[in-house]
Amino acid sequence: MRRLLLLRHAKTERDAPSGKDFDRRLDERGQVDALTLGAWLSKHPPLPDLVCVSTAVRAQQTWSQLAIGIDAARPALAAHLDEIYNAGPTDLLAVARAAAVEDPATLMIIGHNPGLHELALSLIGGGDAAGQKAIADNLPTSGLVVIDFDIADWGDVAFRGGKLVRFVSPKLLKGD
Repeated sequence: MRRLLLLRHAKTERDAPSGKDFDRRLDERGQVDALTLGAWLSKHPPLPDLVCVSTAVRAQQTWSQLAIGIDAARPALAAHLDEIYNAGPTDLLAVARAAAVEDPATLMIIGHNPGLHELALSLIGGGDAAGQKAIADNLPTSGLVVIDFDIADWGDVAFRGGKLVRFVSPKLLKGD
């Protein structure tokens, strides 16, 4: 069994001072939302064994804030990957399959829409119907998709092969 956590970066400033999309930073709400998700994750194991993070500033800051909320006694290994920025679902699937080298039981990818949203929709072959409905049109900032795969190796992860376990967002957590 393998678990994949797909996390869209937290809320950002509209424009970076440099004018480059890659350099956009988290705004105040984004910082709080990422901390909130980290705290939620620490109470809902399993925690990720490997986190693949886009090198865009907003994704890096999301990981930094998220990591604060995760139990420091068991930090995840983080890989900072240029190829996650602007990646489509096939490229992101390749990132997940490449995790076979490290062989984490639980893998997290922190990235961007539309690729991350399209990947989530492409991987889900069943599971939580309410969660599927919630993410059908959009994966919001700080949206976390938890998908389980009945596989022994990340090299076997495939489109429509996953079961949606849960969809979480700071907005939904406020309602809990």
